Amino acid sequence: MINLSKIPCNKEELRPPSEGEFVKYENGKLLVPNNPIVAYLKGDGTGPEIVTNAIRVIDAAVEKAYGGKRKIVWWQVAAGDEANKECGTVLPEATLEAFKMARINLKGPLTTPVGSGYRSLNVAIRMALETYANIRPIKWYGQPTPHCHPEKIDWIVFRENTEDLYMGIEFPWNSKEAEKIRDLFKKEFNIELRPDAGIGIKPISRFGTQRVMRRALEWAMQNDIKRVTIQHKGNIMKYTEGAFREWAYEVAISEFRDYIVTEEELYSKYDGKMPEGKILVNDRIADNMMQQIITRPGEYNIIVAPNIDGDFISDEANALVGGIGMAAGLNLGDGVAVAEPVHGTAPKYAGKNVINPTAEILSAALLLGNYVGWKEVKVLIEDAIRKAIKNKQVTYDLAREMPGVSPISTSEYSDVLIGYIKES
Repeated sequence: MINLSKIPCNKEELRPPSEGEFVKYENGKLLVPNNPIVAYLKGDGTGPEIVTNAIRVIDAAVEKAYGGKRKIVWWQVAAGDEANKECGTVLPEATLEAFKMARINLKGPLTTPVGSGYRSLNVAIRMALETYANIRPIKWYGQPTPHCHPEKIDWIVFRENTEDLYMGIEFPWNSKEAEKIRDLFKKEFNIELRPDAGIGIKPISRFGTQRVMRRALEWAMQNDIKRVTIQHKGNIMKYTEGAFREWAYEVAISEFRDYIVTEEELYSKYDGKMPEGKILVNDRIADNMMQQIITRPGEYNIIVAPNIDGDFISDEANALVGGIGMAAGLNLGDGVAVAEPVHGTAPKYAGKNVINPTAEILSAALLLGNYVGWKEVKVLIEDAIRKAIKNKQVTYDLAREMPGVSPISTSEYSDVLIGYIKES
């Protein structure tokens, strides 16, 4: 791992590692050398601890899997508090440029002020790189869970990552913009809004919907997944989330006709019996879906959702398998990806060496195993996590749900994983 004494702030200061090679993207395919450069940033709060330990675990898994024939070359950049101290900005142009150059990237959590201050840096990075699909796997590794059948839980949420509430079109109630919109609504549409109402706009496009649905169906085909469910609130928001449903079906039928069957077709044409080799595409209303994953977990595989629905259901889903410390994430675009955990910065735990790094580690494993194609790395890491949990070698968040178990530290847990990887 390369730790820089000077964080690059502008493009002219960028110095890629000389010993590695950049991943290339040609004709819709990722071309990965044996020594790819991975750009990374540590982030805020507990980010430096979990990223540092995740890199240790990843390096051990790559070494074990390939015996030195493959190696990651790490390239450090920065965002958030660290970048602000060095560069006077929380998101330097050099960081975005490095992520674009590297194409495969790892980041720690970044602080998002609530109610005021700058907008989310996480969102800014996703928007700048056009990583339009936020992929969040939910999987049980043997950890304590409130669900009585966690063995049935194995889902992947494909959350649209650039539209809906993430576009951030909002106006305070007392702003001139809000006043103009209220006046426009009253004058042109005879809709009267209260004078103290803040205003937000929720855009969902056909283009944005169909590219994330397309990615979800491609993922299903590549990984032999048999069910893709569209989540929406189209019964109420008919021209945004209702349109999301229609557009998602549209791309499934027009572009994947030979590979899919809709739920309506399943009963009208096949008497409820799935035809061999097909993927079932169905849809569920959002509030019903929040119940369905609890009451009927085995009936779902991939869930495709608008931005805010995807955020809600992935957090609920991860709570069913041990909490947000296990929640991995991958932001995926065309020829670029950024792995990051779902959780935040947890500043009260910063520097205490107690936080669970599993979400960061699994995010990196998702990047390498599913996107880069180094599946052996992901298998080794997931197997090590299962062994650590089975042997009750866990951090405080899981230990508190295991009577009589004393927690181990962040670095100790990472050492345990590395030990299991080397023994494999």
